[in-house]
Amino acid sequence: MNIRCETLPDYIVIAEVNTLAFGQENEAKLVQEIRHSDRYIPELSLVAEVENVVVGHILFSYIDLVGEETLQVIGLAPLAVHPQFQKQGIGSALIKAGLEIADAKREAIVIVLGHPHFYTRFGFQPSVIYEIKSSFPVPEDVFMVKPLQNYQKKYKGKVIYPAAFDGV
Repeated sequence: MNIRCETLPDYIVIAEVNTLAFGQENEAKLVQEIRHSDRYIPELSLVAEVENVVVGHILFSYIDLVGEETLQVIGLAPLAVHPQFQKQGIGSALIKAGLEIADAKREAIVIVLGHPHFYTRFGFQPSVIYEIKSSFPVPEDVFMVKPLQNYQKKYKGKVIYPAAFDGV
């Protein structure tokens, strides 16, 4: 398996992987909208290849954390692996690679809405521990935060997602 940054020729297969993984086009459209926004971080849109075929994709992009001040933080969404390649460690490898890049970029935190049993393996914890709230109602255990090396206590407040997320 090879993990690398996405390139323009990957866009069509990334959309296909997202559509197959989620059984709908919403996440593929989300990726496309984020790519065309100021929230896109090219080095944090990663693909996983098996035998030179893209079988997985992960996108980390900027979202806002609104508290005493508005801070840009990283949101992890979506993570997609082609159904024929799921449960083989590809998603885990994409998460680890993305977290390493985000940490190297000196980002402070990564926020995800996902399955606690999966994401806690990577150091994600319920956001309430960090006084970070979702802007929409979700169970506390599925809205999670992973502090990185640049984390400081000032990172607290309510997460506001860009309009691109409205269709998901």
